[in-house]
Amino acid sequence: MYVTTARYPTEHASRYLQQLCKHFAHKIEVEFNETTGRCALMSGLAELIADPHALHVRITAEDAKSLIQSRFVIDSHLVTFAHREGFLGLGWQVEEGAEGGS
Repeated sequence: MYVTTARYPTEHASRYLQQLCKHFAHKIEVEFNETTGRCALMSGLAELIADPHALHVRITAEDAKSLIQSRFVIDSHLVTFAHREGFLGLGWQVEEGAEGGS
């Protein structure tokens, strides 16, 4: 499994989490509330956590290509939802020892 995480500092984390989940729910399996969300993307699982200061994203995927695709899906949608804040993309971090293991 491959795992990557990112943090977006914002006071609107809960709003963005809910916008992402509501949008994805039209096409994929999604569970969410005001502070947590799980989105079964075609290319991987995205887990979201909103706190008062940031949106945290964790993606798990079967391979590197799927991980990159999942990151693109999240980034491209956040660019739309967080455009007023000048959002351009998340600074993704690959979790140590996660890639290739299962």
